[in-house]
Amino acid sequence: MSNIVLLMMGGIGSRVGADIPKQFIEIKGKPVFSYILQGLNDLKCIDKIIVVCNKDWIEYANNCIKKLNVPKLYDITEGGETRSDSVVNGLKKAKEFAQEEDVVMMFDTTHPYVDEKGTEDFIEAVKKYGGATLGQRQYDTCYRIDENDMLQAVIPRREIVSGASPEGFKFKIIYDIYMNASKEELNKMTSAGAIALAHNVPMKICTLNTLNLKITYPTDVEILKYLIDFNFKG
Repeated sequence: MSNIVLLMMGGIGSRVGADIPKQFIEIKGKPVFSYILQGLNDLKCIDKIIVVCNKDWIEYANNCIKKLNVPKLYDITEGGETRSDSVVNGLKKAKEFAQEEDVVMMFDTTHPYVDEKGTEDFIEAVKKYGGATLGQRQYDTCYRIDENDMLQAVIPRREIVSGASPEGFKFKIIYDIYMNASKEELNKMTSAGAIALAHNVPMKICTLNTLNLKITYPTDVEILKYLIDFNFKG
């Protein structure tokens, strides 16, 4: 069996405030995505990588990748108009070689880390349950609030995790779901985990072993600059 990564980098990242998509912001002379791609390539548990890229940036991504040592890269394919469309494109590319029991994982460049131990545990969970995701447990008090930001209730933190990356599934399970889903359903679901749950696929939560940083706002980029030496292999 193979363990396949769809490296999702099709978005535009408007909230980060840059004039380019956030996955292409350069830190120490290299675009953010290159650190993640190199880190994934270096994981022993990863066999093949498919980059799903914003169509307007494929040439740039190709030029950057040529400077890296990433023999596990299978191909670069075009992202779609929505997140779900991009997943569909990535799965279709993986169908060229993937077997039914292979593990396929959707890894977001918005989560700029590579958690080696977490990824290994996560792959084993996919093999056992059919689906899994990394998640970070909550250690502070968690509240439910209303539309006016007024506190409504305390939620037991044992019941809450923050979603991390990647999400993963046995290939046939998730491929069949996406290929048979309606356009309306695909547009409605913002993650592979959401669409999998809607189709009763069990999802095991595996604890993240590193900081669950997500690049959304300009301050996140600044934090990444300080953390990059400790979290990436460059």
